[in-house]
Amino acid sequence: MVQYPSKLAGHHLAHRSQSQGKTNFANRGMSFEKMLNETNSYYLIKGMAVIHKKPTPVQIVKVDYPQRSRAKIVEAYFRQASTTDYSGVYKGHYIDFEAKETRQKTAMPLKNFHPHQIEHMGQVLEQDGICFALLHFSTLQETYLLPAEALIQSFQEHWKSLPIEFIREKGYLITLGAFPSVPYLEIIEEHLIGGNSK
Repeated sequence: MVQYPSKLAGHHLAHRSQSQGKTNFANRGMSFEKMLNETNSYYLIKGMAVIHKKPTPVQIVKVDYPQRSRAKIVEAYFRQASTTDYSGVYKGHYIDFEAKETRQKTAMPLKNFHPHQIEHMGQVLEQDGICFALLHFSTLQETYLLPAEALIQSFQEHWKSLPIEFIREKGYLITLGAFPSVPYLEIIEEHLIGGNSK
């Protein structure tokens, strides 16, 4: 289910403290996906961008009705392979990205990405869309935006994982904050929209 922010949520988000220093512990224990969803809600409420998590297409096959008001799905299948996690629009640019999290400290396993996702990213780049992966190292509390070109290249060369040194060289460190939690639009603005890319 895709949840869209309500006006009440916007009121709550707008009044969160933004006066914390650079060291921020507010996001510890929060899943990376939740941080991204809150970030996207913030961007939407502030009128900065429209970016949503894509729903995974599922075919429901069997439903159990133990009570009239409590239906339970007991069998379902993915209708098709999903592409990337998030997509939307920022300043007239199509944005498309995948988000991955790992507890490892030295690398992001490439088995977390599927061939159809890499193919999709290539297709987005061919249409001049902005495409990337957000990689979160939960143990290190480091998050990087890695442009899709670098990810596609490593996938085509059959790497087993993306070493963190490679990610640091080819990607951009995102300083996590109070709100937005994962301010990735700053990186897009500075480096991917006519900016200084690596």
